[in-house]
Amino acid sequence: MSRMDIAFPYQVDSHGRTATADYDDHVRDMILQLLFTSPGERVMRPDFGCGLMDLVFEPNSPELAATLQLSVQAALQRWLGDVIGIDALEILSEDNVLRVHLAYVVLATGTRRTDAFEVELP
Repeated sequence: MSRMDIAFPYQVDSHGRTATADYDDHVRDMILQLLFTSPGERVMRPDFGCGLMDLVFEPNSPELAATLQLSVQAALQRWLGDVIGIDALEILSEDNVLRVHLAYVVLATGTRRTDAFEVELP
């Protein structure tokens, strides 16, 4: 039997119960939360997050992408280093969109995944 976790964002399933996600999808949800949480946003964990959203009002540039690559990699290793192994991380700035491409392995299941996350910049 596979492990089930609460789906993010919180929602109710068709039976009126809390929606669930399998473990690999739950790990993706944890990465999503880490990427889009700003340090200082969580009261009990003020250092949680990677600052990606803090920079959405900065001019988009290759320098911004390089800076973010370092901060995102450090945050992933710090907060999820016991959950995932990072194979590749690439942050691209194209026009007004910042894309985070992450290839990783879920350590508990051995599943290799490649996911993309993006945020629109002004």
